[in-house]
Amino acid sequence: MSLILVIDQGTTATQVSLVNQKGELIGQHDSEFSQIFPEPGWVEHDPLQIWQTVVHGIQMVLQKTQKNASEISCIGITNQRETTVAWDRHGNPLYHAIVWQCRRTAERCRKLNPKKKWINQKTGLVNDPYFSATKMEWLLKNSPKVKQAKKEGALHFGTIDSFLIYRLTSGKSFVTDVTNASRTMLMNLRTCNWDKDLLQLFGIKEEWLPRILPSQGLFGVTYGLEVLPDGIPITGVLGDQQAALFGQLCHHVGEAKITFGTGSFILVNSGSKPIWSQYGLLSTVAWQLGHQVPPTYAIEGGAFICGAAVTWVKEQLGWIRSSAEIETKAKEVPNTGGVTFIPALSGLGAPFWDSQVRGTFLGLTRGTQVSHLCRAILEALAHQNVDILDAMEKDLRKRITTIKVDGGASQNNLLMQLQADFSGIKVVRPKQVETTTLGAAFMAGLGQGIWSSLKELSSVWKTEQQFEPQLKSKNVAQSRKEWLRTIQAVRKCYSFK
Repeated sequence: MSLILVIDQGTTATQVSLVNQKGELIGQHDSEFSQIFPEPGWVEHDPLQIWQTVVHGIQMVLQKTQKNASEISCIGITNQRETTVAWDRHGNPLYHAIVWQCRRTAERCRKLNPKKKWINQKTGLVNDPYFSATKMEWLLKNSPKVKQAKKEGALHFGTIDSFLIYRLTSGKSFVTDVTNASRTMLMNLRTCNWDKDLLQLFGIKEEWLPRILPSQGLFGVTYGLEVLPDGIPITGVLGDQQAALFGQLCHHVGEAKITFGTGSFILVNSGSKPIWSQYGLLSTVAWQLGHQVPPTYAIEGGAFICGAAVTWVKEQLGWIRSSAEIETKAKEVPNTGGVTFIPALSGLGAPFWDSQVRGTFLGLTRGTQVSHLCRAILEALAHQNVDILDAMEKDLRKRITTIKVDGGASQNNLLMQLQADFSGIKVVRPKQVETTTLGAAFMAGLGQGIWSSLKELSSVWKTEQQFEPQLKSKNVAQSRKEWLRTIQAVRKCYSFK
């Protein structure tokens, strides 16, 4: 059977998996890596450490499954998206990767606010530090090594996928896919090419950027690696959220998914033409299945903090010993005891885009217990997703009837029930919740001819559990009203800083 090697390079860990032609995950290995916080609000990664987790993951998954690298038919890559790397012609990083969560360019983005509508019309994105362009601009101004590489004509900028492809091919392929390019704030959403006006605005030359390719096709072949033989083709590349949408088989307009990862990301398939959101969401490329096929687009909303809030509770506050324990704690009480949590530990994402707001608990009393706080956190994670879903329905002008879920926190049954209750939408969890990996495998397998069509993929996807809305509509309305009132109050508070 043909095996697909999938590299899922995420925000806190790298997962390397082997998937067979039945779409079965036959083995995987996870490697965590360091989170670097040089200053408050700044987040960095060591690109070489990320590369080492990829190499180690390949070695370990082959060892665990007792497979030979020669059995690998092709490689699929999915990755944290806006995180930006600068490297030289030899593949050596010139600075730490600046992570999508990093807020160091917030002031620069505020100065760009007069151009925010112009930027949105070109890219489908909002003017925010989240995206790659201001990160590249910052590196050009602040990194001596980047300045030197620029002077020597050896500078390469890219998202994590480009860096990994460059290393996998020993520098022979300097490319990206259209989904990752669409997250840089440098790609024109209509043409799917680098936009000359945007490049000029940020002082970036096209020669420093990778060539944009469809999500399916040949990105290069392995070369010069100890861990893999030469010649294995890389045939599918997708940003992680687009990979999850593809892996959830959301191939028709109006089909939506939520990935409960470090952040919480919702995408809905919006068809073959981009829709510019009127309600604070993003328009992005979902995927492109070859040069002769038009891109499929999506509307996206992301909350920066989801699973990261649970990690914070566990590691910084010490209230729980494992991530799963937050559900147990939250179930100890029937409600939050009047406590509301605003999970803006990295600012507010869609649909508010307010980088000034910080995480806040309100309604504390002497009777407040850790259980109330844990439940308030889970309710907040569900509420912030409903903010995004409401905006999506307005943009699409149609009701979303089903939400497919994936990611680590999707295993939290209480959170899934809260999500169904507050949204009034059925939540469906698949048997295989590693849908980001599955999406990259599907894309690579289609590119290699392991599967011949989207229809052929449908036999792979299976439902594990469904969560139907149970809360009375009047209770939902009251809860939503209180949540939105609290959001407004907290935003006003931080606007005076």
